[in-house]
Amino acid sequence: MNFDLTDEQQAVRATAQQFTDREVVHRAKQNDRDEHFDTELVALMAKQGYLGATVSRDYGGAGLDYVTYGVMIEEIGRGCSAMRTVISVQTSLVCSTIERWGSEDQKQRYLPRLCSGEWLGCFGLTEPDTGSDAANQKTRAVKTAEGWSISGGKMWISLGNHAKLALIFAQTDPSLGHRGLACFLVETDTPGFSTVEIHHKMGLRGSDTAELVLDSVEVPDNALLGNVGDGFKVAMTALDTGRYSVAAGCVGVCQGSLDASVSYAKQREQFGKPIAAFQLVQAMLAEIKVSTEAARLLTLRAGDLKDKGRPSTVETSIAKWYSTEAAVRCANTAIQVHGGSGYVDDHPVERFLRDVRVTTLYEGTSQIQQLIIGRDLTGINALVPPSN
Repeated sequence: MNFDLTDEQQAVRATAQQFTDREVVHRAKQNDRDEHFDTELVALMAKQGYLGATVSRDYGGAGLDYVTYGVMIEEIGRGCSAMRTVISVQTSLVCSTIERWGSEDQKQRYLPRLCSGEWLGCFGLTEPDTGSDAANQKTRAVKTAEGWSISGGKMWISLGNHAKLALIFAQTDPSLGHRGLACFLVETDTPGFSTVEIHHKMGLRGSDTAELVLDSVEVPDNALLGNVGDGFKVAMTALDTGRYSVAAGCVGVCQGSLDASVSYAKQREQFGKPIAAFQLVQAMLAEIKVSTEAARLLTLRAGDLKDKGRPSTVETSIAKWYSTEAAVRCANTAIQVHGGSGYVDDHPVERFLRDVRVTTLYEGTSQIQQLIIGRDLTGINALVPPSN
């Protein structure tokens, strides 16, 4: 692949960089302190075209290719992972999934509202007892004369308290195992749908996280996304796109850790000289730099394959695994460079570490990414859903 960005991609990066520095960075610390979901900032991101960024212009999106999308996500992630999460969920998990699997009526009804930011969406897959085993859904959808009745609960759902639309995965027939799974488009003002806000998170405190409760939620037949039995495939294709977005955001955390550390090391003096002059400090900066570049190149490769329409699941898992773990290392090393100053939120590096820690867990843990890569190497699938 050609690693040089096009003029358009460079322009998108420059615009996202300026937007992040102007609107995102200065809000991030206080939003984190207050556990405040900044809807005003979300609206500003929507005006930039960042919500539904990869969706076709026919449905109100920006029509970005994946490399360009990744470049934009990196810049937002450099400033605030909580706001990067908004874009990732809205674009990669919700909008892209509807565009790929939805009927024309569903696309016309929902995508313009989501891309404009009029509505937020959420992705209801994870349950209290169902994380990595995504096929083992306890939420049930029962066929009725008018459509479907859905009951169950979802946990750790980003944007869940503010979403107007939820993608809900449910089991229609437990005897069919993963072949009975279905995905439904559920408007959150439907009777029986409620949410509980989750507080006291280690990081992403400026992001909205919810528990969803569905108590006999009635939806029509046309709420079904795809067909009954498509639910597992819908979830996996959505996560494949979502993992790319997470990887790109984590490249931004790596870069933010590097920028903050270099700046601090040049200013902070010990023994009569800037600590940047000490070899061991330079070694830590070099570690962050190399990890950043490696994460960026792996993510660009995954985006390039997606743009070419070639298989990219394994390459996306590689990018997600490496970039998330690298971001944790980079943020941790950045705190070491900052010393005691890095342990308080006067500097962004302690927030970087708290925020990025969860990226090794959601949208497939690091261990799940290793299993995907291992399956590709050996031809042995350790993740085959039970074939009941």
